[in-house]
Amino acid sequence: MASGVKVTDEVIAVFNDMKVRKAMEREDEKRKRKKAILFCLSKDLKNIVLDDGKEILLGDLGTTVQDPYQHFVKMLPPDDCRYALYDATYETKETKKEDLVFIFWAPDSAPLKSKMIYASSKDAIKRKFEGIKHEWQVNGLEDLKDRHTLAEKLGGSSVISLEGSPI
Repeated sequence: MASGVKVTDEVIAVFNDMKVRKAMEREDEKRKRKKAILFCLSKDLKNIVLDDGKEILLGDLGTTVQDPYQHFVKMLPPDDCRYALYDATYETKETKKEDLVFIFWAPDSAPLKSKMIYASSKDAIKRKFEGIKHEWQVNGLEDLKDRHTLAEKLGGSSVISLEGSPI
């Protein structure tokens, strides 16, 4: 069931920026690239918008953010739903990779109305995020707390490290 919720142009622009990696990017531009970002419903429940201040920039890594995955997990609200994009850097036995992961965060503790609106609006945002290879619905911190679950979503047992840390 569609909810009639619209995805703002700003959300689409952020997705496109995260999807396209520019090989000739200057270092200062690279530092502004987003590693992870959260999206939420607007107060009037009519639009999917950026969740203010809920992002990790590549320039934060090693300075204010030591472990991007754990920092991302801590950004998720414990009692409400969110959509997220996470730019996962991982290594398989054969190669290093980077993939965007679309995450639908719907914790069991979120209000039923919120879970229903977010669930029925998920297709609206997914349709705008063309080319996403990995989608993950998460219903509690226990699903997220260790990186093994994300590694499995990305490539199963062939993933040997995630964000530079061994699995």
